[in-house]
Amino acid sequence: MDIPFTKAHGARNDFLLTWADEAPETGLAEAAIAICDRHTGAGADGWLLVSRLHNPPEGGDLRIRLFNPDGGEVEMSGNGTRCAAAFAMANGYAGSEIRIVTGGGTKHLRLLERNGRKYSFEMNMGRPRVEPDELRCALTVGDEIYDCTILWVGNPQCAVFVENFDFDWRAVGAAIERHPRFPNRTNVSFIQHVDGLNIDVRFFERGAGETMSSGTGSTGAAVSSILRGFTGRTMTVRTPAGPLEFRWPANDGDVVMAGPAEIVVDGRYYL
Repeated sequence: MDIPFTKAHGARNDFLLTWADEAPETGLAEAAIAICDRHTGAGADGWLLVSRLHNPPEGGDLRIRLFNPDGGEVEMSGNGTRCAAAFAMANGYAGSEIRIVTGGGTKHLRLLERNGRKYSFEMNMGRPRVEPDELRCALTVGDEIYDCTILWVGNPQCAVFVENFDFDWRAVGAAIERHPRFPNRTNVSFIQHVDGLNIDVRFFERGAGETMSSGTGSTGAAVSSILRGFTGRTMTVRTPAGPLEFRWPANDGDVVMAGPAEIVVDGRYYL
């Protein structure tokens, strides 16, 4: 069968988006593996199935399901959710605000700017959860001990604080992803403190591996840095693909992220 898709990226974290009623009825995990393959498929960090909603209990305009390149279905992606908002607006959704139901809760997005197929959104990332004994904890990988914060920001995150990136952080990320501490695996971010307003971050995502950017990974990194006192509550996460802006109110409410989404390709995949 043919699968229609739109390709978009949020800070070079790329996704394929398909209306759910145009996707296969069965075998979605296998289809995700095929369509996300960068050599034999369309290639992406994930596949999003998008459904239009009409007055659902969750109070949303869209619902999205996210499949990773390994076929696993996961809760959400911050960058992917912005891409879904851009996809909806490019397909006739009217209005500057949109509510998207994800496996990590309903997200409210507000359009900040649009220039053709390029969009910028502000998005609530929800209220993070950090257990007191997981704000500062040590994980052992091989002969090394890593200083981490473990938290939930709509999906599981392990934020690792490092002095620099001059080590095989991809291998460490792969080991932490499947560490016995995380029976359902975790996303991993490596954080280098820059100053009170900025951090540099690298990402190793569950089921996807290295990505150029991550909305939820950046959220976890931002929250961890704020709680540890490295930055203020308004700050920038500098990713290899560009900056994402964050603010976290003093009442510890929802974290707010601002970032881009751009539509780059429309096509059909022959499954």
